[in-house]
Amino acid sequence: MSKKSTNESIELAEQQNELIEKNEKQFLNDSYEQLDDIKCGLGCLQYDWLQRYANKNAYVFVYGFLGCLFSAAYAYFNGTLTMIEKRFKIPSQTTGIISVGNDISSLFLSAVISYYGGYGHRPRWIAFGLFLIATFCLISALPQFIYGSGELALLLTQEYALADNYTATDTLGTNNNNQNQFLCQLNRTSNECQANSLVPLENNFAPQIILFIAQLISGVGGSLYHTLGVSYMDDNIKKSKTPALISISYFIRLLGPAFGYALASACLKIYISPYLTPIIDQRDSRWLGAWWLGWLILSIPIYLLSILMAMFPKELPESYMRKQKLKQQQIENNNKQQIPNVEKKPEVVSFGNMMRTFKRLLTNKTFMCNNMASVFYCLGFMPYWIFLPKYIETQYKQTASVSSLTTGMIGLVFSAIGILISGIVISKYKPSARALAVWNIIVGAVDVIGICIYPFLGCDENDNNLKMSFELNKTCNMDCNCDFVKYSPVCSYNTPVSEQNTFISACHAGCTGQYILFPENATKMFTNCSCISSGLAISGACPVDCTTIFYIFLSVVCLIKFTGASGRASNFLVSVRCVDEVDKPSAMGFGIMILSLLAFIPSPILFGSILDKTCLVWGKTCSGSGNCWLYDSEQLRYVMNFTAATFIIIGVLFDCAVWYYVKHLKIFDDPEEKPTNIDDVDK
Repeated sequence: MSKKSTNESIELAEQQNELIEKNEKQFLNDSYEQLDDIKCGLGCLQYDWLQRYANKNAYVFVYGFLGCLFSAAYAYFNGTLTMIEKRFKIPSQTTGIISVGNDISSLFLSAVISYYGGYGHRPRWIAFGLFLIATFCLISALPQFIYGSGELALLLTQEYALADNYTATDTLGTNNNNQNQFLCQLNRTSNECQANSLVPLENNFAPQIILFIAQLISGVGGSLYHTLGVSYMDDNIKKSKTPALISISYFIRLLGPAFGYALASACLKIYISPYLTPIIDQRDSRWLGAWWLGWLILSIPIYLLSILMAMFPKELPESYMRKQKLKQQQIENNNKQQIPNVEKKPEVVSFGNMMRTFKRLLTNKTFMCNNMASVFYCLGFMPYWIFLPKYIETQYKQTASVSSLTTGMIGLVFSAIGILISGIVISKYKPSARALAVWNIIVGAVDVIGICIYPFLGCDENDNNLKMSFELNKTCNMDCNCDFVKYSPVCSYNTPVSEQNTFISACHAGCTGQYILFPENATKMFTNCSCISSGLAISGACPVDCTTIFYIFLSVVCLIKFTGASGRASNFLVSVRCVDEVDKPSAMGFGIMILSLLAFIPSPILFGSILDKTCLVWGKTCSGSGNCWLYDSEQLRYVMNFTAATFIIIGVLFDCAVWYYVKHLKIFDDPEEKPTNIDDVDK
């Protein structure tokens, strides 16, 4: 071929490419004018400049960032859980019930709304769900504005302690009616509980009901976000790019818990009444942080950014173009083969079709085994998602602020890194379904080993301190009548380190006298203490150094978080690839329904009960028990962690079943194959 002919061929090819590109752009412009389904905007706000953001990158960013705020709200609830229990005198089992409110609503609604929402305008359904999440934040803060900070919290501030009716010594129990409130009294009777009880919420369940209703609302919003968000993403993105983009969105979302716990840490450093000056510090177990403040901070950006989600089109233009080109190609092929072109009718949205969809999912062995594996993993990990800050406080004597900060900023950051790296690796190497299943088995085994290490990472000094003080409380103070004395810890003074113990109160230490040691911070010295060899005690808990073992614990937490998160992308890919394309939104909702029924609802209640069973000292009220002040840390470590490990072992067995059933499952389309049917379009 001559050089002239070659140049003419190149010019002709370039002209053809330009013509094709021009036709595609013209087709896309015509589509914008004719089809509202691919227009970016909301109502009359469908400006031309908005259309440039109708793409997968913008959606992944907005979806991930909103998910970051959404998950931050749940992390914030977990991070402030201890303060909520203290403020409203709620036992852990009850807070476990409150926390499953969102799962109860997900149980009954996720499958239904995912089916009907999957056939509607999904971004607007998601935006409505996020609007509900913002409402959940505001309702969660409502008890503070209805019931205030509580009299016990106010009496621990300078403004109230130094008021006309209360002096600094009154607050500490040295004058007037409160003179001997915290001391050993041989003539005290149980009738005095009425006089000493300053908490107006002992018989009032309204705060708990408000928090439970808030959780119910969040469950509806969370179901819409999770089920429709990822299915919309997978439907509008090429299969080869799905793992990376899904992982990026998960990465952004996993930064949310870190932000949520950091926000909880910052808020809990502020006293529950920010405009008052407390006479105790954060290290005092009676400290109540501003648990309500973060809810107001979180609600505003969620409300505003949900509007951005509502502006995305029903279908991204890129995906629409691929479908139209494939449809045209199919028509041309049929014409060549003289096959009549029959337009496939869309499935009718009805209750009957919904039930047939659920039946297909129930009989899908791969889908069900994959979901059952997730169920048992969630059963095992739920106590660490909800109660980890409290676990750190109990086991390693860290403040509520430090516990929330380390839970979020360290553990969850490793989770985010793990899922990001795994998504990139999967997108690059495109492993088979069986390879993904094997990795999930390995991840499960590492999780089991790590959790089985937890029981042996105890703070011996703290354990011995608790055991000694609890045993002493049963003997030397039997006649002091301390049942209704409020928790106000004291430490044995002027004794050898080996004999130092923290007592629930001066009464529990058998002390009968007291005086102010340091007036500026209300430090008290208690005298004539029958449970202490020196006879002296000082206000506040004894210092315990658990730093070294705490850092070892955090190292194991980070390892488990990293490996566990690396299996999220593979688990998701198996779930969406093992079902029919049309069943994908329903499969996501159905999976959440199974998780809610079998894991998210029973697990917090179960582990909340375990926490309560290991309680040594309950804050007694006239109507019964309040919140727990002191746990048997050693028993808690063994029972909680080995129970969790058992559930995860069962999850690993289900992952083995997934490995068996996915041998013929195709995760990625073969590059050399070209789709020949509209239902096989590469999304």
